Amino acid sequence: MEPNTSESLFKIECEEFYLQEFSVKDAEQIYRISNQPEIFNFLPDWRSTKEQRLTWLINYEIPENQAFLKAVASKSHVDGHFLKLGVFLKNTNEFIGWCCTGIKEELPSPNREIIYAISSDFQKKGYATKASQGIIDYLFTHTDLEILNAVALVSNVSSNKVIEKCGFTKQGQQTIDLELYNHYVLKKSNWLESRQKLLIRG
Repeated sequence: MEPNTSESLFKIECEEFYLQEFSVKDAEQIYRISNQPEIFNFLPDWRSTKEQRLTWLINYEIPENQAFLKAVASKSHVDGHFLKLGVFLKNTNEFIGWCCTGIKEELPSPNREIIYAISSDFQKKGYATKASQGIIDYLFTHTDLEILNAVALVSNVSSNKVIEKCGFTKQGQQTIDLELYNHYVLKKSNWLESRQKLLIRG
């Protein structure tokens, strides 16, 4: 597979950083961040060797991103496709985390979720909230999705706060892989209402 150039990659602008679809050159940083204890304790499925990460990127994540974006361009219905975006600082173009959307099979339908992770070197700066808001805005603006989900371990206080700041409403708790998670939902109608209030205030 020929790697895409940065000029051709899908991008979402988010104030001091941007979200951009994964490329082969991101493999090293994804590997490094996913192996930080602050990340793999909450996202164990992302932990890998360098070789695994490169294989996943080339064979699964990059093609899946392209399928997602093609679906959006052609019909706005994304079916079960996944979109995985890196979080990059604008001033340095440094890869500092990711924000993604995909199907969470353990949740009742409609079960599309968003997930996020920010390197331990850049946490507590509001990046996870802003990145999540960026992908939420994109999904509700450019696709026909009406509901998004998010889950966070009950013990993960900071992640629960991020989800709540993004406007999600807690639905209850869900046991996934023997771990207890808080389950949240955000409806497009509520998102539109919040946007309208911000426009009026502005």
